Amino acid sequence: MINLSLNKKIIIFGFIFTFFSSFGQSFFLGLFNAPIRNELGITHGQFGSIYAIATIFSSLLFIWVGKKIDDFRLLNYSFFVIITLFLSTLFFSFINSIYLLAVGIFLMRFSGQGLMGHTSTTAISRYFDKSRGRALSTIWFGMSTAEFIFPVLIIYFLTIYSWRSVWQGISIIVIVILPLIINFTIKKINFESREDDLEEKPKTKIKSWKRTEVLKDFRFYIISSNMLAMPWIFTGMAVYQSFISDSKLWEVYTIPKAFMVFSITSIITLFSSGFLVDKFTSRKLIPIMNIPLLLAMVVLFYSKQEISAYFFLGLIGISNGFGNILGSSTWAEIYGVKYIGSIKALTTAFMVFSTAIGTAVFGVLIDRGFTIENIAFICGSYIIVSISLLISFRKTLEPVNLVN
Repeated sequence: MINLSLNKKIIIFGFIFTFFSSFGQSFFLGLFNAPIRNELGITHGQFGSIYAIATIFSSLLFIWVGKKIDDFRLLNYSFFVIITLFLSTLFFSFINSIYLLAVGIFLMRFSGQGLMGHTSTTAISRYFDKSRGRALSTIWFGMSTAEFIFPVLIIYFLTIYSWRSVWQGISIIVIVILPLIINFTIKKINFESREDDLEEKPKTKIKSWKRTEVLKDFRFYIISSNMLAMPWIFTGMAVYQSFISDSKLWEVYTIPKAFMVFSITSIITLFSSGFLVDKFTSRKLIPIMNIPLLLAMVVLFYSKQEISAYFFLGLIGISNGFGNILGSSTWAEIYGVKYIGSIKALTTAFMVFSTAIGTAVFGVLIDRGFTIENIAFICGSYIIVSISLLISFRKTLEPVNLVN
């Protein structure tokens, strides 16, 4: 038996759960867009509408279910999440109508993108304090690993197996591997568990905000407008990657291969931003988070060369790396960790909801004849407005300290 510290075990848990959350992410589901549309005979816009509606309903349910992580032991909650993911992946392989497609996407967005990612980041945000940034950067490496491996791997598998067989294989992997992982890593974790810190330094206590209080705080909406830029824009790009390739006259493997660059830049940014967060705090880094995303929209707007796909996704990867860390650590810094599960359930639901809106908007725009350049301009405009608002109010982004 490998003897690891509790710190390392919970990081392994977070890494694996983040990796497996990729099954419900848009970049992964987008890989099955074409075969599903062809089999069901639906358009880009119809697929996008179904995707959006299912995602919206998943975000609404998630607000309640995600909050329950504050009420149960992490081990018990994680086992519930695993069973949900297993049933969702298995169900997805039996889709044969637009109604079952809606249910299948609802389940995958709820269990994969929602519960899996929420469980890992909430556990890390609550357990770690001093090294929270580095811990979050490590577990998000799981997502970057998935983004590096899966696009090309799944495209390859789809040339050998049916898309249904691929999903059945995924369900078997989920139910076999994940129960073993949680038993090995978080069996002894409880609500009071905190990272081992040999430096006994006095710490300033900050107020822990309840979710109802957070909803009344104007800063929450300004920060959220920036946090949500990456999810809704990247989701649209990922789900309609085949449309981008067709518009730019790129080969079918161009964007899947470019996802490797996305993964590499995400990984580099993840590790660097983890150290930067621990040194400078998330609050000071938020204004620069979406600048690479803005530059990516500029590349998409102006360039038609195939090599631009690598620059486009590489720049998005940088913002993705920042966003994954800041999207978890910022809320803990400003609003405390006592109710972090409840707060993150809300922010994750907002994120999931934004991906639904992004998918629907992209689909409608595509069906109405908008070019990818038009869409890139709209996305860039949103980014500029949200960054400007954040910079205007950046001095207010401080936690409320408690008097001892």
